[in-house]
Amino acid sequence: MSEYNHAALKNGEVRTEKIPEVLGRIDPAQRDEILRDFDQFRSYLAKRIHMAEAMGLNEEEIAVTAQKVADYLARHEEPRNAQEHLLQELWKVGREDERHMLAHMLVRLAQTT
Repeated sequence: MSEYNHAALKNGEVRTEKIPEVLGRIDPAQRDEILRDFDQFRSYLAKRIHMAEAMGLNEEEIAVTAQKVADYLARHEEPRNAQEHLLQELWKVGREDERHMLAHMLVRLAQTT
């Protein structure tokens, strides 16, 4: 699969507009496995953050990407546990700047895994 099928390119560029398409291609069984358990979700997110850091992305770039992922999840996925339900409710009531800050906090939370 070419790198153009991904949101992140080898040169460190992130094409955030591709995130919904890329997330939509994840096998539903795999997506359910990732989202079913919050610790599993944190671990998955931590791996992706580590990859982004290895590509040279800084915290702000990672948070912008996390915000796009969270937007997708809020629109297309039902919460599968209490933590996800809380995050979805916070996402719904948050203003844009609050959502961005929440994305930063989620990145830091995943980094502590």
